[in-house]
Amino acid sequence: MLKTRILTALALLAVLLPVLYFNNYWAFAVVASCFFGAAIWETFRLFNPGTGKAALIAAFWTAAFVYAFFIAPGTDPSFWFAISVLLWALRFAPALKLGLPPLNSTANTFLSLVYAIAVVGCFAAIVTLYAYSPLYLLSVMAIVWAADIFAYFSGKAFGKRKLAPSISPGKTWEGAIGGGIAVLVLATLSIVLGGDAMAQTFAARVQASLGWATLYAVLILVVAASVVGDLFESQLKRRAGFKDSSQLLPGHGGVLDRVDALVPVLPLAALIGAWL
Repeated sequence: MLKTRILTALALLAVLLPVLYFNNYWAFAVVASCFFGAAIWETFRLFNPGTGKAALIAAFWTAAFVYAFFIAPGTDPSFWFAISVLLWALRFAPALKLGLPPLNSTANTFLSLVYAIAVVGCFAAIVTLYAYSPLYLLSVMAIVWAADIFAYFSGKAFGKRKLAPSISPGKTWEGAIGGGIAVLVLATLSIVLGGDAMAQTFAARVQASLGWATLYAVLILVVAASVVGDLFESQLKRRAGFKDSSQLLPGHGGVLDRVDALVPVLPLAALIGAWL
C-alpha cells in the first residue's frame, strides 16, 4: 500500500507541478476540470450509493463548470465564495452535531445539490486564486496540508480526547490544536524569514494588510474550517458505507478524499483575499 501511495503521489506531482510552474492557463483549465469532474462524481456517489446516475449528473455539472469558468466566464466568483462560506456555516458544520438525513429522502437529494454547490465554490476559488498567483493558491493549500500533517503527529503523541468519535474516531482535540499551533508557527516563520519570496503568500498578504493579531485569527478560522470539511466528508462516507470516496487515486482513495478539507477553506480564503 505504501508503494502504491508513493507511486500515485509521484504521478500526481508529475502532472501538477509543471502546470503550476509554467503557469499555462489552458493546461491548468484541463487539469482543474478533470479534478472537478471526479470530485463532483464522487459527491453524488456518496449521497446516492448504488445509483447508476452519478456519472451522468457529474458530466452535466462538469460541462456547466467548464462553460461558466473557462469558456465564457462572466459571473463574479465572489458570489460562489460567499454562498459557499454561508453553506458551511449554516448547514454543513451544524450537520456534524445534528446528523444527516436518510439516504432515500428528499432532504438528502436537496443536500446533495447544496454540497455540489460548495464543491463548485471550492473549484471556483482554485481558478480565481490560480489566476491571481499559483504561489498564492499553493500557500493556502499548504496551510491545510500543514494542519493535517501536524494534527496527525500531535494526535499520535498527545491525543486523548476524541474530537468526533461517532464520525472519525481517530481524530482528537489535541491533534487539532497541535495542527493549529504548527500553522501559526510556520506562517510566522515564513513571513519573518521568507522576505520578498514569500511576500505574495496568503499569510503574508493578510499580515501586511490587517496585522499579526488578525492574521492569527484568520489562520485559526482556516484551520477550523479544514477540520470541519474533513469531518463532513467522513460523515458522508460513514453513512454511505464507503471507506473512500472512490478508488480513482490508488493508495489515496478518491479526489474528494484529497480535497475534502479544502472545500470549505478555499472559498473562505478567496473571499478574505478579495478584501485585502
